Amino acid sequence: MENFITSSGYLAILILMVAESACIPVPSELIMTFGGVLAATGRLNLALVIVMGVVGNLIGAYIAWAVGRTGGRALVLRYGRYIFLRDHDLDRAERWFAKRGQAAVFFGRLLPVVRTFISFPAGVAEMEPIRFGIYTLLGSVPFVGALAGVGYGVESNYHSFVKYIQDFGYLIAFVILIVIAVFIYRRIQNKASQISDSV
Repeated sequence: MENFITSSGYLAILILMVAESACIPVPSELIMTFGGVLAATGRLNLALVIVMGVVGNLIGAYIAWAVGRTGGRALVLRYGRYIFLRDHDLDRAERWFAKRGQAAVFFGRLLPVVRTFISFPAGVAEMEPIRFGIYTLLGSVPFVGALAGVGYGVESNYHSFVKYIQDFGYLIAFVILIVIAVFIYRRIQNKASQISDSV
């Protein structure tokens, strides 16, 4: 990845950040921090590194949002039963996004792991596209700018920073998995309770 960014510069940053924001788990921490390192050495311009990162985030986010909007609900309804998701769960998610979707998208863009996947459920919940874009942009700018700025500041020591951020991302992923496991466990208990009551 570093070779790709070194050889292709801004284009590589744009492509990789599109992928990262379109639910492909490419490490934005590495992309943007290394872009900042290249800016510190004079091979790239820091402002353009940030602009390419933010534009890539926005494009990728709209791709994931569009997939969620056009086919996400059908996908969840078809396979959601395997993790006990039902139609009314999606209805509830839509109502939740209608009230708090802006905050979810904004803060989701600031969190490792979450930021990669937040656009898809926003699309499934049919979040209004302009509002989605505004809050995606507002959340992307500080995250992308901070990563590039750190790379610019630490230069050769950026690997240590990236490892710290990635470890934080693993912690968030672990917490999410625990929440999902608890959700499934409770649904199984409820299902078993309903079956026993009907017998």
